[in-house]
Amino acid sequence: MRRKILAAMLLASAMLSPAAAQDLNQAIGRDMPNLMEIYRDLHANPELSMQETRSAALMAAEARRAGFTVTTGVGGTGVVAVMENGPGPVLLLRADMDALPLEERTGLPFASRARGTTREGQATGIMHACGHDTHMAAWVGTARRLAAMRSSWSGTLIMIAQPGEETSQGARAMLEDGLFTRFPKPTHAIAFHDSATLPAGMIGYSDGPALANVDSVDMVVRGVGGHGAAPHTTRDPIVLASRIVTSLQTLVSRELDPLDSAVVTVGSFQAGTKHNIISDEARLLITVRSYTPEVRRMLLDGIARIARGEAIAAGVPEDRMPTVTVREAETTPATVNTSALTQATMTRFRAHFGETRVRQMRPVMAGEDFGRFLIAEPRLESLIFWVGGVPPARWAAANGNMASLPSLHSPFWAPDAEPVIATATEAMTVAALGVLERR
Repeated sequence: MRRKILAAMLLASAMLSPAAAQDLNQAIGRDMPNLMEIYRDLHANPELSMQETRSAALMAAEARRAGFTVTTGVGGTGVVAVMENGPGPVLLLRADMDALPLEERTGLPFASRARGTTREGQATGIMHACGHDTHMAAWVGTARRLAAMRSSWSGTLIMIAQPGEETSQGARAMLEDGLFTRFPKPTHAIAFHDSATLPAGMIGYSDGPALANVDSVDMVVRGVGGHGAAPHTTRDPIVLASRIVTSLQTLVSRELDPLDSAVVTVGSFQAGTKHNIISDEARLLITVRSYTPEVRRMLLDGIARIARGEAIAAGVPEDRMPTVTVREAETTPATVNTSALTQATMTRFRAHFGETRVRQMRPVMAGEDFGRFLIAEPRLESLIFWVGGVPPARWAAANGNMASLPSLHSPFWAPDAEPVIATATEAMTVAALGVLERR
């Protein structure tokens, strides 16, 4: 009981007074015209994963102006900005910088017309269809506020601008380049993501798993080809692959505990060249999603087992068995919110923003490489939360039907950027002050 009382007293001391909260809100309001200029500039000039040189330069320059010690080129184009401000926790705040290979169709006056080449060599349009431009603008706003409020906190603040989130390369690259060894090792890490399923300015969170393990699996199904008029002389890989696709569905429906969650989706089925030729092989591209290491392992092992079992049943020779390859370099681990930091931060948010603007949500099956930081440092307290971006008129028109709204990664996704950036800047600042409160 004494521990609970002490925890409550410490939490209450970390809350901003009404006057301080109003001062913070007004300071962000004065900053918003410039932050919106930065947002529109970033939106109009997006860059693909691991190619974010212009965005990184902008972020580094803003952090230097705010008084941070800045290192660039970490893990490729990553930026690490450090502000040491006395004894205390070490807090990492992250924003991701990369855009997606999409042709923008929002109709915004500052819509992207940028083009580039993916790592696979494909020429493409480029668009901030996941809202990372709002993340970067709020990162700048948060850096400015925390630098201006140094007398209110104690500890070390590390703000990172991360490349390559969309390809699950960036967090790994920054860690491999010494993020936790060349710079102070964080005790806490916080990030936010804009949301296409919350009204603009609403804050959402999950306690525990927030985003999923994501694995990409390549399967080559081999058969014995031949003439389409003589199927009895072949072992048809298209029929076999079709059986495999159907059987894979039983991994979730019949092998997984109904109280657990998982996804096995065959996103691509490629085979054959002509009407009357039975091909030698078919290729399946599969996405696999889960929340725990145990379920992940069960699904991946099950895919390999089903592929081999169906091939044996079809009479495929041993030397023509299917091959199953997990693209380990592209694997994204689950992002898990640690309970202590999550609950303490949401208590602060409810006190600061009001109960109606903070909502607990179910975890989502999308991936996010922010989870790598917790894997690299298991003692880390970690939190990612959502800030709603759906414009009020669209939210009202949808009347709860999320399928009628553009999703993240849609060429039509255009968040109501001003409330996203203002809310996220305020929320990230409040969360940081809670961790770094002077005691």
